[in-house]
Amino acid sequence: MADPRVLRAMATPLVGQFDPEFTAVMNEVMELLRVVFQTRNERAFPVPGTGRAGLEAAMVSLLEPGDRVVIGECGRFGLLLIDIAERCGAEVVPVRAEWGRIVEPEAIERALGRGRTRMVAMIHGETSTGVLQPLAEIGRLSRAHDALLMADAVVTLGGAEVATDDWGVDVMVAGTQKCLSCPSGLAPVTYNARAESVLEKRTSRIRSNYLDLLQLQRYWSPARYNHHTAPTSMVFALREALRAVVVEGKEARFERHRLHGDAVRAGLAAMGLSFFGAERRERRLPFITPVVVPAGVDELAVRRRLIEEFGIEIGAAFGQLQGKIWRIGTMGYSARRQNVLLCLAALESVLRAEGFDSASGAGVDAARAFYTTAGVADGTMDDNLGASGIGSH
Repeated sequence: MADPRVLRAMATPLVGQFDPEFTAVMNEVMELLRVVFQTRNERAFPVPGTGRAGLEAAMVSLLEPGDRVVIGECGRFGLLLIDIAERCGAEVVPVRAEWGRIVEPEAIERALGRGRTRMVAMIHGETSTGVLQPLAEIGRLSRAHDALLMADAVVTLGGAEVATDDWGVDVMVAGTQKCLSCPSGLAPVTYNARAESVLEKRTSRIRSNYLDLLQLQRYWSPARYNHHTAPTSMVFALREALRAVVVEGKEARFERHRLHGDAVRAGLAAMGLSFFGAERRERRLPFITPVVVPAGVDELAVRRRLIEEFGIEIGAAFGQLQGKIWRIGTMGYSARRQNVLLCLAALESVLRAEGFDSASGAGVDAARAFYTTAGVADGTMDDNLGASGIGSH
């Protein structure tokens, strides 16, 4: 769900991309991105395009043919990083982990020790499997081997801590459509002076014009280099989404995501369903719950009936997990008590209709009990989501 404040911002009358009113908004977006990315980097701006455009911009701009890249892979989006790096002509060294498990820092360290490396690339939140990858130790190892660390925070920015500077991440890339509750179309990025030095010292031309970070950073600077025509409505939307994070407060926002994700898990467990992937709480995304499809249940039929009968969409799996798990997301504006209870009630109804035996009302009752124990049964955790007074231009 998009935050209604974001949708209102998108209705702002169009202005030119170099109108002083809009360039002031650009400055505000950059400052808000520094707050949300938890960084002091000078470079913090959105790349026009989805999160994948941000990842491609970072890799095509920082990598030259023959550069060695160590990539942690434990799901579909690690595979995506491998594909992008190969298209850049890099020497790719995959470090693979079982899907549903983190990539251990020791494995990254061993790969770094086998050759001079330009970049380590990691997925912070592996959307396909629900894994939350710790990055601080990998940041330390990358610095020790004089390699850049690039991280994909497409799903985590705005829903879990993304401590760019403290973790030693040189390039952080995000997206708008996940925990920021903004329509897709921009990819916030930030990178530090180490990464910018690599950009400036390239010996070959960046192979993409549109995704050239050197040109993009000049556009998002006082020079206002005319590189492309900004999607101004999306920039207004991003500003509002970032302001919503600041209004709610980062810690309160992270706790809200943890609360509702845990409530979902409590309800699903009471229904007799099991979970896929990391068991340790600190290694799993708080707002994506991978659920094992019960034996004998038609997973596609369940998802179809949820949409047709209740208007609820849960995510399908990718690759080797296709047909084996569902992914239930409680992200951004969607992370609300009423959505959790409705999803559990709807899923129980559909599963029972498909022949899965579950005690009537068990999921909703367990989630209610969880909220009561947490002291938020009245929904007060969600109060700031209805905040008014922002959203005007």
